[in-house]
Amino acid sequence: MGYIPLFLTMGGACLLFFLTVRNTLMKKLTLQRELFTKLSQVHPELGLTNGEISDPDKIMANWKAGNHKETISQESLDLIRELKINRLQYNNLIKKAPYNWVATISGFQSI
Repeated sequence: MGYIPLFLTMGGACLLFFLTVRNTLMKKLTLQRELFTKLSQVHPELGLTNGEISDPDKIMANWKAGNHKETISQESLDLIRELKINRLQYNNLIKKAPYNWVATISGFQSI
């Protein structure tokens, strides 16, 4: 009878940790999609589709390679910078030891 509360407490702590990390990862993915959507609305000439997640470095390279050089604004550069920072934070988070267990179980992959 003495071990039951210990097992329940430990199981509850593990469940809360799992749910918290999963929620954080989902928020980062949602933020990435929202930033891409905002960038695609500001610059429809880039041809980004809504809800798509792609590499911001490739977007910037296509942007510089094309004739869109004149239309790069500070707001657009800030959006791309936020995309890169969010991607880096997300990828670093799913590489760390206890968080990668949750990412593996939940099916999260790197961006």
